[in-house]
Amino acid sequence: MALLTVKNLCIAFGSRAPHVVDNVSFEVERGEILALVGESGCGKSISCLALTSLLPTPPARVSADAILFREGAEEIDLARVSARRLRKVRGGGIAYIFQEPSVSLNPVFRIGSQIAEVLELHRPEVTDRRAEVVELLKLVGIPAPETRVDAYPHELSGGMQQRVMIAMALAGNPKLLIADEPTTALDVTIQAQILELIDDLRRKRDMAVILVTHNLGIVAEKADRVAVMYAGNIVEYAATGQLLKHPSHPYTRALLKAVPHLGGDGKRLSTIPGHVPSADDFAPGCRFSDRCERFETLSEAEREQCRNCIPGRTEPENGHFVRCFHPFPAERDALG
Repeated sequence: MALLTVKNLCIAFGSRAPHVVDNVSFEVERGEILALVGESGCGKSISCLALTSLLPTPPARVSADAILFREGAEEIDLARVSARRLRKVRGGGIAYIFQEPSVSLNPVFRIGSQIAEVLELHRPEVTDRRAEVVELLKLVGIPAPETRVDAYPHELSGGMQQRVMIAMALAGNPKLLIADEPTTALDVTIQAQILELIDDLRRKRDMAVILVTHNLGIVAEKADRVAVMYAGNIVEYAATGQLLKHPSHPYTRALLKAVPHLGGDGKRLSTIPGHVPSADDFAPGCRFSDRCERFETLSEAEREQCRNCIPGRTEPENGHFVRCFHPFPAERDALG
């Protein structure tokens, strides 16, 4: 049974505003990494924040048929649970790592006290909190943890700050870790170290991870399954190997073609024309139609269908779902 099941999550900002996230559904199994992939502005981050009601309401309006999270033998609906119970889930059952550790950490408190606050709320049985914080810092690879426990955030590098954020997330012994672009502000070498650390801790602690990213190289190496988001919709959802080998949605193919490759032919890199539309500019039908490479090859009747009708979810292969009227056939090579 899935650790987390999200059914038809919708998000809007303002009483009469259109949905910026519309009918998003996915599952996360215990111990797996699910990657949420897409350009900036596709709704990845706010979807993750909405899972535990971290979006300010108002202006946000969040609804879902269900957001089911399994705690032991019990399954709770985060969309309908009390605020008190939800506070226990945040940081306890579900923990977050955000893009900018320098913004997430409080600059006026020592890192040890900030991690200890999580222990106080979610693991009150821990009596020697300082010793536990030192162990957590050691676990995430911070050198001289006995000394660094008293450091302020500004005394640490960006990579060390992100390790502190990971230690803080682990302090509550979460079952699900949501990592929202955790390496964006870091250089390439440190990025690899942080991702390897998260993956190693996932295996050791049997945690599930939702990895929010636009980097398909990371996805290929780390993720078990992928959900591709565009303009508030999940347009393709499959096991990682299946999706990379047989991408069906034109947006997924466009993302893959834009990935630079070592030893390339020296030609200009492929780009996706246009930009992700705002919610006010969403097309009544397929939201990707005005940027779609396949659109120009269709008949006028097929174009009208794309412009004006919302595509349903189909399953071209077992466990491989896509929202498109004219998906690429499974035998097509990703870059062919």
